[in-house]
Amino acid sequence: MTQIRDSIELDFCDVLFQPKRTTLNSRKEANVIREYKFKYYPHHLMSCGIMAANMATTGTFAVNDVLQKYQAITCLHKHYDFNDGENYQYIAQNYEKEESAHNAYTFISTGLKDDKERLFALLADKNFKIDKLCIDIANGYIPKLTDFVKEVRDKFPDILIMVGNIVTGDMTQDLILSGADIVKVGIGPGSVCTTRKLTGVGRPQLSAILECSDAAHGVDGFICADGGCTCAGDVAKAYGAGADFVMLGGMFAGTDEAAGELIEKTIQTNVVSEESGQSRLLQNKEKYKLFYGMSSQLAQERHFGGMACYRASEGKVVEVAYKGSIEDVIQEILGGIRSTMAYIGARRLKDIPKCTTFYRVNRQLNEVFGKS
Repeated sequence: MTQIRDSIELDFCDVLFQPKRTTLNSRKEANVIREYKFKYYPHHLMSCGIMAANMATTGTFAVNDVLQKYQAITCLHKHYDFNDGENYQYIAQNYEKEESAHNAYTFISTGLKDDKERLFALLADKNFKIDKLCIDIANGYIPKLTDFVKEVRDKFPDILIMVGNIVTGDMTQDLILSGADIVKVGIGPGSVCTTRKLTGVGRPQLSAILECSDAAHGVDGFICADGGCTCAGDVAKAYGAGADFVMLGGMFAGTDEAAGELIEKTIQTNVVSEESGQSRLLQNKEKYKLFYGMSSQLAQERHFGGMACYRASEGKVVEVAYKGSIEDVIQEILGGIRSTMAYIGARRLKDIPKCTTFYRVNRQLNEVFGKS
């Protein structure tokens, strides 16, 4: 029988932080680097918890090179062929540059349909210096996923496993108890994801994080909030709701380090002079980069040999305004998080949920129209 849950479900745009008395005199005093101790993975990790999504446009070597300088994580997309000597050598060289980090900020990715034997051979290769795996599928509720997590954990007890995606506490705990260290939370919140529109399935991201983080922490696991962040304030809200990691795609798209064609367009604007009332045409050249969802038709054609007959496209292809270096983006995000921490009195990153009270709001921005 059909059931309806009538509890209020919230997204990032539905809340704002309540400012509180603080012992911090400056945002410089806020520590955005946290030590992570995992349920299964035997090593500790010092990180800001921000992750670049394992999308073809953002999960790149170039993104990884920059983000690891900020102790941020890159989930490499699964279309890198590590049988290719150059790709394999990148991992070895990256390890040599940061030997003490042990490729601490790099995950490789897989789905359920990828070559399992090739993946297992890589993970067993002592010269392949990555011990972190992101198992990524759209529907984290299928039994095959839980079985695969168990199999990977059994074969490789000392690797770090992140798996998703889901939006409920029960499945969060199932995946952690099956061997996952981190569970990815989010169905349909991404800027180039159309799953909610096509299937009617999903959940507002803030509420999903609140429930899943509580479930994960109850069994000594972590969650990664995957999707829905459009600005630094959203990343802070994800941490406030209990996320341990935050995965970003659209916010890192459009940068120099992200893949995707650079497109230059001539934009025409009609400007009316206040003095004469006459109009004139201005032409400006603007740059964009292509960004697409991994379930889009374009992604299926580029990376999977075409759209299977039983599937439909669940992703968009968009042109994202060119942003310059990803270094500017990560600095802005970390600066925003530090400022949040100063407002709410959180001295450490892991203290943000303890210091968080949200106001439920009808809108979060006071948009001004017309002249500035």
